[in-house]
Amino acid sequence: MSAVTVHLFASYAESFGARNLKIELAPQSSVADLVVHLRNLSGADVLPESPRVAVNQKFARPDQLLAPDDEIALIPPVAGG
Repeated sequence: MSAVTVHLFASYAESFGARNLKIELAPQSSVADLVVHLRNLSGADVLPESPRVAVNQKFARPDQLLAPDDEIALIPPVAGG
């Protein structure tokens, strides 16, 4: 197992009750694996079907593998008006 830090913003930070989450993942875990893990946490009911995840400041595909030193951010939907 290795830990990754997920940065949360706006409604996600409010829902999960934190700005950052330390998540333990198996080696060679993907963005999709991370999302599955996040869905099991309290507050995950706000996540859309396909949440936007950025890794190292670029939007990531679900099959992208994660490393412990990656900068991971869960990007909330943007509302406009």
